[in-house]
Amino acid sequence: MARHHLIDGVQVPFTAEEETARDLEEQQWREGAFDRAMAELRIKRNELLAKTDWTSSSDLTMSDAMRTYRQQLRDAPNGLDTVEKVQAYEFPTEVKK
Repeated sequence: MARHHLIDGVQVPFTAEEETARDLEEQQWREGAFDRAMAELRIKRNELLAKTDWTSSSDLTMSDAMRTYRQQLRDAPNGLDTVEKVQAYEFPTEVKK
């Protein structure tokens, strides 16, 4: 299906060069899907870790449950090698204190 520009209110078909350039842009976007998904996962993981950073203070004793939870968060990206796996990943249940 041919793509078009809207120029001065008139639909103008892409030139062959514009079609090729757009195809390349779309291919690059698709190829970057995994990196974008991993970046989003790491942002969420880092936010969850930051919420518990206070528990790792040297004057506190961290519970085993918290230690396990934080390790699970750090391990979150391990084994995720497809966009589908990243999107299906479920973070561990948050531990309270």
